[in-house]
Amino acid sequence: MDGGQRVWAPHLTEGYQLGVIVDVGVDTLSVEPLDAPGQVVVASYDNVFPAVEEGVRDVDDNCSLMYLNEATLLHNVRVRYSKKQIYTYVANILLAVNPYKELPGLYSSATIRQYNGKSIGVMPPHVFAIADKAYREMKALRESQSIIVSGESGAGKTESTKYILRYLTESYGASAGIIEQRIVEANPLLESFGNAKTMRNNNSSRFGKFVEIHYDGKHHVVGGHVSHYLLEKSRICSQAMEERNYHVFYRLLAGAPPNMRKALGLSKDSTFAYLNPASLKDPSMADGEGFNQLEHSMDCVGLSSEERADLFRVVAAVLHLGNISFDENTSDKKGGSVVSSRSKQSVAGVASLLGLESVELQRALTSRVMTTTKGGAVGTIINVPLKPDQAASARDALAKALYTHLFNHIVGRVNQCFPFQNSSYYIGVLDIAGFEYFQINSFEQFCINYCNEKLQQFFNARILREEQELYQREGLGLTQVQYVDNQDCIDLIELRGSGIISLLDEECKLPKASFSHFTETVHKTHQRHFRLTVPRKSKLNYHRNLRDEEGFIIRHFAGAVCYQTAGFLDKNNDALHASLEQMVAVSKDPFIKKLFPEAAAPTYGVNTKKLALVSIGSKFKTQLNDLMEKLKNTGSSFIRCLKPNLKMASDNFVGGQILSQLQYAGMVSVLELMQGGYPSRAQFSELYKMYKAYLPQKLARLDPRLFSQALFQAVGMRRDDYCFGMSKVFFRPGKFAEFDQIMRGDPETLAALVEKVQHWLICKRWKKVIYGAISVQKLSRKIKCRAESAILIQKWVRMFLAIRKYRPRYKGVVKLQKLQSRAPELTKLVSSLKVDKDKLSQRAADLQASISQHISKIKASAVSRSEISRVHTELLQGVEDFLVELQARQEQQRIEEEEAAKMKKIREEQERERRRHEEEAARLKKLQEEMELERKRKEEEERRRLQEEEDRRMRAEMEARRFREEEERRLLEERRLLEEQRREQEQIEADRKLAELLAREDEERELLRRAAEEQERRDYELAFRLAQDESQPQRVISGGLKPNPQSQIARRSLQRSSAYVNRKHEAVGKKYDLSKWKFAELRDTINTSCDIDLLDACRVEFHRRLRVYHAWKMKNKRRGQPGQKQQQEDQRAPQEILQAAESQQRAPPTPPVRRSSLSQSPPPEESVRDRFFRVPFLQPSLQNSLNRKKGWWFAHFEGQWVARQLELHPEKVPLLLLAGRDDIQMCELSLDETGLARKKGAEILEHEFEEVWAKFGGKPYVKPAEREGHFKGKGL
Repeated sequence: MDGGQRVWAPHLTEGYQLGVIVDVGVDTLSVEPLDAPGQVVVASYDNVFPAVEEGVRDVDDNCSLMYLNEATLLHNVRVRYSKKQIYTYVANILLAVNPYKELPGLYSSATIRQYNGKSIGVMPPHVFAIADKAYREMKALRESQSIIVSGESGAGKTESTKYILRYLTESYGASAGIIEQRIVEANPLLESFGNAKTMRNNNSSRFGKFVEIHYDGKHHVVGGHVSHYLLEKSRICSQAMEERNYHVFYRLLAGAPPNMRKALGLSKDSTFAYLNPASLKDPSMADGEGFNQLEHSMDCVGLSSEERADLFRVVAAVLHLGNISFDENTSDKKGGSVVSSRSKQSVAGVASLLGLESVELQRALTSRVMTTTKGGAVGTIINVPLKPDQAASARDALAKALYTHLFNHIVGRVNQCFPFQNSSYYIGVLDIAGFEYFQINSFEQFCINYCNEKLQQFFNARILREEQELYQREGLGLTQVQYVDNQDCIDLIELRGSGIISLLDEECKLPKASFSHFTETVHKTHQRHFRLTVPRKSKLNYHRNLRDEEGFIIRHFAGAVCYQTAGFLDKNNDALHASLEQMVAVSKDPFIKKLFPEAAAPTYGVNTKKLALVSIGSKFKTQLNDLMEKLKNTGSSFIRCLKPNLKMASDNFVGGQILSQLQYAGMVSVLELMQGGYPSRAQFSELYKMYKAYLPQKLARLDPRLFSQALFQAVGMRRDDYCFGMSKVFFRPGKFAEFDQIMRGDPETLAALVEKVQHWLICKRWKKVIYGAISVQKLSRKIKCRAESAILIQKWVRMFLAIRKYRPRYKGVVKLQKLQSRAPELTKLVSSLKVDKDKLSQRAADLQASISQHISKIKASAVSRSEISRVHTELLQGVEDFLVELQARQEQQRIEEEEAAKMKKIREEQERERRRHEEEAARLKKLQEEMELERKRKEEEERRRLQEEEDRRMRAEMEARRFREEEERRLLEERRLLEEQRREQEQIEADRKLAELLAREDEERELLRRAAEEQERRDYELAFRLAQDESQPQRVISGGLKPNPQSQIARRSLQRSSAYVNRKHEAVGKKYDLSKWKFAELRDTINTSCDIDLLDACRVEFHRRLRVYHAWKMKNKRRGQPGQKQQQEDQRAPQEILQAAESQQRAPPTPPVRRSSLSQSPPPEESVRDRFFRVPFLQPSLQNSLNRKKGWWFAHFEGQWVARQLELHPEKVPLLLLAGRDDIQMCELSLDETGLARKKGAEILEHEFEEVWAKFGGKPYVKPAEREGHFKGKGL
């Protein structure tokens, strides 16, 4: 789009506004509105559409627009509405905008006659045209038809349905007489009981209906039938503000004669709980006149006075039923309820109108009958009292049931008034609510939108099919047009088992059903479904405040709707409890029994369960599926009713509201789908009439089809932009507009266009001449080709004659050559013989020479076929005889060789027998040796068994010792905790005493300070008086008096706390001072000293320094090394041991506790005894590898410190470390720090460690107690 072009830009209230492009951005366009110069609207490319340059021109069919988009669609509807043209086509779909006023002559009988028998497009768009189309298609196709009327409440669906029925009955039903009148006049009766005033419509249908007009074989009206769907029952008991109940209540109160009102207990001044007080006198509703229309409709339908009285009696009973209120029953310990005293008259009125006993009615409303299923006597009938709110719910349920059954009876009675026996076809008119979305959406909106999902799916399939049929009739050969299917949304709602309706039914069957549990089940079942989400993802703040268990959002075809599930369970339940059913069953009024045929017999003693009931959702789904089956079996026409504004005011077109209705009615989607094909189309004759005035006379005389081809070629349109059909030319979206813009250009452009047309005609004629010349050349080449073909045939004939002459000699040579190829076989047989070998070789050579001689003869001379055959037979016989002789000689030779082989085999068997005897003797000797080995093995096993028993005994002792040490450690820990508590108490007591002492000292210092100040004051007064006596007051005052330094109180220094004193004197003298020893001196002393005390002190200092060194080394490696690889390679013990040591270091220190207080001190040899351990050790470099191979870590602790250490890693050399030599590489932790003594299964026996140590080359270990003699013996 070029800058300055007119476009449609989005507008908040009007939908779209006309403007001019002023700037083009990357993702947006800047548009200046024509009606607001200076302002700029920035919108994305997807929301800006091109506009035609002309002004307010409108078209009857939106498919005739040059630009097919939602903006031009809205503009066309707006222009026609301003011209009082409320109807517009989109292909064969009728858009009807409610004018909210009477349009003179639009629906008159004369207008009906004008549309009679006229095709769509002949007359301006009208609802009569759709009705006539349905009748003509029924007659021509011999197929029933359906007209689907949809739209919002207040859009005019009911009025459109009336006009359709009126057109069909007046135009094609004159022979049926009273039946047509009854079909039309039944509407006021159904509207009185099924319509109500809402905030959006004064006559809103609160139910859906499918009205069928049946025809016989001669296409005359023979009867009708009305099917209804989903009556809004919640309106019976409560209405929103500014809304009313069903019309019949107000019409009965306003228009009923006095005797009827008296009989029914009604008056004009009465107030009823089921009716809003403000709605009783609504100036916009003519209730009195409506009652007269209702009576007239009943007369036309054929209702008798008794039937009318029955209907009004039930209506009055519902009104009185709403005035019954309940109070708590204070005398009932079970917390029941009773009918309030102010409601006694209402109870009596309801009982009288319904033919019931007043006491029975009160009992049924305040209690319910149940039968036991468990415990005691099964089947016992009990009365369960109801609380006041439960009784009110039961009252409302009875009122809804009465009115619903009454409405069903009225619909059935209406169907009886126009019966039919033989019906060949019918035309059905579907009047059902359109897509609804409010701030609060409940079960009614859920069902209505579910119905619209089904209808939208049917609408898409049916409209696209008709478009495809048009393409096929015109021979365009296009592929199937694709569209977005909403089957997934339909499955989300109705799929058996997992659909929302099925989940709702299952929830209603639970003993303690709740809407929150139902909502959670829906979210859990469909947590990944694209169409379902939680309320917090809504675009409205009101819905985002809802919790997840309070509702759900469904993404419908028209947009996302948030449903609040608080009332789903109650509205889905279509059953009365057993008490109310039994009460209705015993009614004395036959009409009431007729309304409730299912409650004809009492159900006392029968366990009537809620589980067996069919829910409203299931009923509606069944009815809807039946309806869709009807629609699929009939031809379809669509009427989309639009509501121009929310105020229901005439001449007020709110574009934004119309646009939203067009979007969710599917009109915008239809246009988008048509853009994939050829939405713009025109007859060849229309195109000729439109543009022949722009061309010269000689061009205007062309055939319309040739004329169109010449125009498109001259304009230069691509072949993909248009397509020629049988009678029409089809354009891609927007291409017709481009073509029109070129044709209506300036004279210079038109002159160039005429020149191009003439050039195209000349080129076309020249192509015909060229085609003729090419045809002559083609004929010449064909003659030449035939001559060459004759020569080719002669060549093949000569070849055939030559083959027939030389073939016998050729085949004879081939046969003899095959015979000659057998010569190697004869030579091979001869060579395998051992007797007369030379003689037989000469015979074979002679035979081969004879064959070669005959082959040369056949090649050189002309030999007959018979001679060749004779020679071949003789030679073949000679070869066969010689071959048989050779085979016989070979067989004789084989027999002789076999005899010799048998004699050789006998000699070999004798030799094997001799050897077998020798082997038997050797086997007996070997058996004796094995028996001796078995005896030794058993002795070894016995020795090993005794060793294992000894090992088990020692392990049991180790486990007992470990358990004893654990117990002692636990006792030590408990003692430590007790000691800490005691010390904390002592510290708290000491701090308290110190605080008291300090407080007393502060008080004493304060008293001393005050005394000193008092003393100074007195001294000053005394000195002042003295100064006055000596007449020197100024000197005394200016100089002042300095306080006596001796009078200042010196602050006493605080004493140190007892904790500080204890820490100061905590150091204990040591026997050895090793702080100045070198590391090598400590190691040498450990290796050579025999002084146990010095040895222990050196070991403690040695390992302390090792820990400090390793900590420094690790710290510096973390700084300098690239990662933890080198750190892990230097790991000196398994990771679990290091972690145990770190956790022990982080634990609080254990106070010194005398061991003798808990248990006796162990003997010296036990404190320094050797202990051996084995734990798994994973190679540090393979910690994160997939191929993790486990190694082992062996340690020999001498007392608290490691004496020997052995590391075994797979595929690595064993690492043997010895204290005093490899201390830097060994574990520096003490036995208590490692926690190995507490690790179950880690300790092993000494001989197990020594076996592994010796296996990998370790030398025997010398203990400290034996070192003196060992060193002396070594000379050390």
